[in-house]
Formats: sequence, C-alpha cells, structure tokens
Amino acid sequence: MSLNLTLTREDIVRLCERVEGAQRRAYAIPKLTDEYPSMTIDDGYAVQHELRRRYIARGARLTGWKAGLTSRAKMLQMGVHVPSIGFLLADMARPENSAIKTSDMVHPRVECEVAFVTKKTLKGPNCTRQEVLEATDYVLPAVEIIDSRFSGFKFDLPSVIADNGSSARYVAGGRARYAADIDLRTLGVVMEKNGEIIAVGASAAVLGHPAEAIAMLVNILAEQGEQLAAGSFVMSGGITEAIPVKPGDSIIARFQELGSVSMRFIE
Repeated sequence: MSLNLTLTREDIVRLCERVEGAQRRAYAIPKLTDEYPSMTIDDGYAVQHELRRRYIARGARLTGWKAGLTSRAKMLQMGVHVPSIGFLLADMARPENSAIKTSDMVHPRVECEVAFVTKKTLKGPNCTRQEVLEATDYVLPAVEIIDSRFSGFKFDLPSVIADNGSSARYVAGGRARYAADIDLRTLGVVMEKNGEIIAVGASAAVLGHPAEAIAMLVNILAEQGEQLAAGSFVMSGGITEAIPVKPGDSIIARFQELGSVSMRFIE
C-alpha cells in the first residue's frame, strides 16, 4: 500500500487537532491547503484516520461510513472531481422527527441519501455493485446534515476529507426495504423546506446506482487496509445538492418506495 503522503506525523496530529476543535466547538477555520498547499488526498485521509482514532479512544462508537460528493450535482457544487468517504459515529445519529440544534454547527446543510445496512463484511479491492447488493440486509431513506468547518463553505478535496467529509448528523426514517424488491436506480426524491419543494432528484444521480457508491467506498477502505464490517450503516451520498438550513426550518425528504424522513431545526 503506497500512500502519497507529504505531511509529517506532527503535521497530521496538528491538523487533526485543528479540525477536531472546529468540529467540537463549531467555529470556522481556513481550509488546510492554505497552509499546506501540496497536501494530497492521502494526507487528508491520514488526518481523518487520526480524527477517528481520537474520537473512538474517547468512547465514541463507529456505526458506519458515508460516501461523499458522489453525484454530479455535488461535484459541480463543490468543484471536485472524485468522490470521498468519511466515518459515522453513533452520537451523530438523530431520531426521525427530532429537533436538531444548529448552534453546534458552522454551515448546516441537508441532503437526501439512500442508506444501506450490511449483513456481511465487504472487502476490496474490486468490490462490485453486485457484491454490495448481496451483502445488503436492507436499504432505507436518510437525510445527512453536513457541516463544513471551513470558512465561507469553501474547500478542496484534501481539506474536506480531513474534515471527515463534512459529517455532522444523520437521520434515518421511512420504511426499510430489501434492495431486491425495488429498483434502486430510479427512486425519485423530493425535498421540502417549510412546505415548499426546494430540490428534486433521482437515485441514479449517485454514480448511476447508489450501490456503486458503496462499492467505491469499500474499495477506498481497502486502499487504507480496512474493510466494511457486517452491520454497518452506510450512506451512499447526496442525491440532490446540499440545502442550507437555519433555526425554524422544517425539512421533509420524500422518497419513492421508501417513505419520508423529517426533522426540524432549532437554535
């Protein structure tokens, strides 16, 4: 496994502490490449790995992973050209219909995603969409609340990977369905904010099929010497662009075949 690292161990720890501070205390920081312009994607994952190690050492529980920037809409919105992955912790989860605080976030935005729950371990390299579908216990609709910690919501791929793919909160709801019972490529999704439709999309926006995003995630994990454990909750990436939210906003994401997910935002 040859990694393209330019950061020293001291740099990685320092940047990890910078990102962790911004995440835990909800303040904006300059993108990391402002100080380290030659920072690579592998450097970003090295910082993310250190961040995960620190959270878990303090008692956080890993529940799964997320694929990020997997739709053309998101790649165009963020000006990047390859997808990325990030980890999910139990304390990021929020119940359906709950009130979610925005005061502990910097730039909260919501996006609709299809989530997969696995029943078998998946390993790369060369994991395929078919292997993902065979290892999936069920799928369900989800909304991810992302929160880039970078000033002005402006960042590049190494920085966003170091910031754990802007992970902040996630809400799953609707109806769990077996993947074999629905066509995961053609699910229509509508997002409503305060009763008004603000985004529509179809699940094919995610790499042509959401299971392709999970296969990509498994293969990126393999490059890092890891695998996707059975029982993981995995988000396949935003189907629509990310929509900003503020206190008082109410969001409902309606998924064809999978039901809806709702939440509201408070100070």
